[in-house]
Amino acid sequence: MLQRLLEKIKENNLDVDIEMIKKAYNVAEKAHEGQLRESGDPYILHPVEVAIILVEMGLDTDAICAALLHDVVEDTHLSYEDVKREFNESIADLVDGVTKLGKIEYKSKEEQQAENIRKVLIAMAKDIRVILIKLADRLHNMRTLKYLPPEKQKAKAEETLDIYAPLAHRLGISKIKWELEDLSLRYLHPDEYYELVSKVQKKRAEREKEINEIKNILQEKLEQAGIKADIDGRPKHFYSIYRKMHYKNKTFDQIFDLLAVRVIVDTVKDCYAALGIVHTLWKPIPGRFKDYIAMPKPNMYQSLHSTVIGPNGQPFEIQIRTWEMHRTAEYGIAAHWKYKEGINNKELDIDEKLHWLRQILELQKEAKDATEFMETVKIDLFSDEVFVFTPKGAVIDLPVDSTPIDFAYRIHTDVGNKCVGAKVNGRMVPLDYKLKTGDIVEIITSANSKGPSRDWLNIAKSSQAKNKIRQWFKRTFKEENIEKGRETFEKEIKRQGLNLNEALKTEYIEPVIRKFNFSNIEDLYSAIGSGALTAHQVISKLKEEIKKEEILPQKEIISEDKVEKKPRKGEIKKPGVIIEGEKDLFVRFAKCCNPIPGDEIIGFITRGRGVSIHRKDCSNFKHLAEAEPDRVIDASWTGEHNAKFLAEISIEANDRHGLIADISTTLTNSKLSVKAINARTTRNHLALINLTIEVTSVEQIEKLIKDLRKLNGIIDVYRNLS
Repeated sequence: MLQRLLEKIKENNLDVDIEMIKKAYNVAEKAHEGQLRESGDPYILHPVEVAIILVEMGLDTDAICAALLHDVVEDTHLSYEDVKREFNESIADLVDGVTKLGKIEYKSKEEQQAENIRKVLIAMAKDIRVILIKLADRLHNMRTLKYLPPEKQKAKAEETLDIYAPLAHRLGISKIKWELEDLSLRYLHPDEYYELVSKVQKKRAEREKEINEIKNILQEKLEQAGIKADIDGRPKHFYSIYRKMHYKNKTFDQIFDLLAVRVIVDTVKDCYAALGIVHTLWKPIPGRFKDYIAMPKPNMYQSLHSTVIGPNGQPFEIQIRTWEMHRTAEYGIAAHWKYKEGINNKELDIDEKLHWLRQILELQKEAKDATEFMETVKIDLFSDEVFVFTPKGAVIDLPVDSTPIDFAYRIHTDVGNKCVGAKVNGRMVPLDYKLKTGDIVEIITSANSKGPSRDWLNIAKSSQAKNKIRQWFKRTFKEENIEKGRETFEKEIKRQGLNLNEALKTEYIEPVIRKFNFSNIEDLYSAIGSGALTAHQVISKLKEEIKKEEILPQKEIISEDKVEKKPRKGEIKKPGVIIEGEKDLFVRFAKCCNPIPGDEIIGFITRGRGVSIHRKDCSNFKHLAEAEPDRVIDASWTGEHNAKFLAEISIEANDRHGLIADISTTLTNSKLSVKAINARTTRNHLALINLTIEVTSVEQIEKLIKDLRKLNGIIDVYRNLS
């Protein structure tokens, strides 16, 4: 297998470090020793085949070594650090970029799949070689898919068609794209696939005869004109035929370009000269000529395409390109990838070709979770495209059904925000006009524009445009959104029968704020107000946090003699409470009401966690006691109150300069430790302040409340109770 790899390197004239590649092979072979593929072959066969695909693409030493080692971190005892130490950081980073996230627990297979793809896409934005290795890995896996069970075959084929084939298309690697699509079709729609194979085979002899006739005529005319050319027949790929039949409602006999000829010449000048000869030999079909040399596709593809009527009256497609264009058409970005020491994506002159990678990074920041991220990516990057022009002739690619709004935001965020109208092909159109390939689009802007309308979120097709519109609303109406979000949140809290002060306790709300990736509660309210989040989503997470702190009633009744007398590992026995005459029972103080020495208390026997101590007037305890009265047990304080307890105090005051400073001074004088403070103002200039403090008794709270009420502008101070 190593010899085969080395011969491929020699065939492709690659200037690579052979000794390093041999070392990578030996390390991979030893690491995978004893492992077999589903086919029964030694596992090392797979990384070698992946490396050979990269050799054919002309990649460098590090990429080929990483291909050989791409499964060692995931499937063997070797680690990232081992690879880095044995080789270098570049190879280790490439291996890490391709490695799946296998050690994390996920809620579903879909979430795991989305996270794995998300990781590869983000790694790809740093180093494009990551996705080239991943595409080669997927291609060999698809070539050997027959050894997997049918359900796995379909799942892999669907993922390939949804993600990997479109990625290959975006990178311009048609050689891999076509094969991935044909293999996916074979397993997703086997009946249609084999029917197509049969129909194409039946026409094969007839087609080859026609192609040879065309080649001979064209070769003679090109030689007479002094143009050196390589002419060959190009088989139409099965998936391409299937798509045209399926999506355009065509029969097999209605597919024009089953017959295709490719002409490869030395210069751009020869391309146009050859096209002139073709059009003098055979009549071109109107509307079927495309000049991708003057206007390359965004994935760097260049070629002249024309469909003409052949010698026997049958239409056929002809493609004309230079050798350099041909290599780019086959291998896309890999054909431009000349690696040197320390080079990275930003230093290469291909940044504009990969503008969609920047979109990926933007989408990654905006998405709430991996599944939403992948849905957005599929819509925005992997949907069918339209190609439109700026007034200066630049080509812009957008998803099908895009509107002038999508175009405006693709040009620049400010152009989108200040857009007041659009012209397509010189005439005014509404902003919901669906752009078509070839349209020339001009955006009309105004400095007096009030910004985007909320209706634009329904009109825009691309996720990039929608995200920019949402950002504008978030930024412009943040204060309004905060107030609107707070009101919505508080209404939903009441509707669900929860206590607002309870829900906003630090230990509940802070984890929720972090889960939604916000830094404070105002940002959370703003997200609710702008529609980016719903109050229901937030409250669902809040309930999860509250449930963590209190065991809900269970059907099984636990008698008093089953209460544990020793705390479990990691739990702390709190002093100062007597349970029906017993002092050494393990107790925990309920977070819902935070009982403090001096409060009247009661116990509730929990499942396996001792006795939960509540205040007697706690509403949560009343619910528990009504559901299971047999669990209720008498409790009282011992008088030994050295332990510290958390208490919450709410302050309502007229907002004024120096209010927080006066409150801070009072707290300092009380010598109580403040664990958290949360302050906000309302529209009518009221200040609402929540304090979490550490105390040893109710008397300390009462004294602090009395001192705070003496401050100027204070309306009310009270302890938060459930």
